[in-house]
Amino acid sequence: MNLALNAPQALASRDKGDLFEWCGHGGVHLYGERWGRGGNGPVLFLHGGGQTRHAWAGAAQRIAQRGYEAMSIDTRGHGDSDWAPDSDYSVDTLVTDLTALPEQDGRAPVLVGASMGGITALIGVGEGRLACRALVLVDIAPRIEPEGVARIVAFMRGYPDGFESLETARAAVAAYNPQRQQAGDGSGLRKNLRLCSDGRYRWHWDPRLLEHPERADPAMMTQQQERRIAAARRIQVPTLLVRGTQSDIVSEEGVRELRELIPHAEIVEIAQAGHMVAGDRNDIFSDAILAFIDQH
Repeated sequence: MNLALNAPQALASRDKGDLFEWCGHGGVHLYGERWGRGGNGPVLFLHGGGQTRHAWAGAAQRIAQRGYEAMSIDTRGHGDSDWAPDSDYSVDTLVTDLTALPEQDGRAPVLVGASMGGITALIGVGEGRLACRALVLVDIAPRIEPEGVARIVAFMRGYPDGFESLETARAAVAAYNPQRQQAGDGSGLRKNLRLCSDGRYRWHWDPRLLEHPERADPAMMTQQQERRIAAARRIQVPTLLVRGTQSDIVSEEGVRELRELIPHAEIVEIAQAGHMVAGDRNDIFSDAILAFIDQH
């Protein structure tokens, strides 16, 4: 995996990184953003389903200031990356997209994955397809709570016709996650929405993502959980689980099982944070990540 890519376009704003692109599985064009050129090595951020690379901007900039090369990508079907023409959003394809990054100088990244991104990293590393020097799972574990998953899916399905304005979108997010502090100008939310030709705002991701059997078929969802458990048993690299104490996705039982599957794993729990840990308590989250990667 090459994380030392030349950026074809430098973005002007100081809070933005350098934009880069590559071709993933099946020729799908994928985009990412990079901050910093430090010598401490690369850190690759993988967002959750329905998010974009911008979810990590604050943490990535903090990491880059510490001397790391921080990178955040738009997974296929999200943000600026192409939608899959064949609706293939399987975990195997998401892993293959990462392996399609050209080979580099041998420096494996620290992988930081939230939710869907964490599952991608867990499977890729545990099954020997992705190399990394450390793994950070952000509120995701081999065993996840079906009620919490159902709540997320219901929200993601809840607005098929989009929103008439940014204000109505903000109200929907506030109702789903009342503890989240939204930017006063709506700039953070705007990055996760696209203005369509009918004048309505829609989420910046392909709704067919939710129709893939891995996320819609109960039997396959069970198989995927068993696969995550098997992959976790084979994790050898330093591993950190960052869990929000108010998470409805990773329970205390899920944490205990993770400790059994990955005995060397470290656990950090962040108070007053739910499943979207980085967005709920970004400063505390960034401090936890920095302490871990500095150590390892």
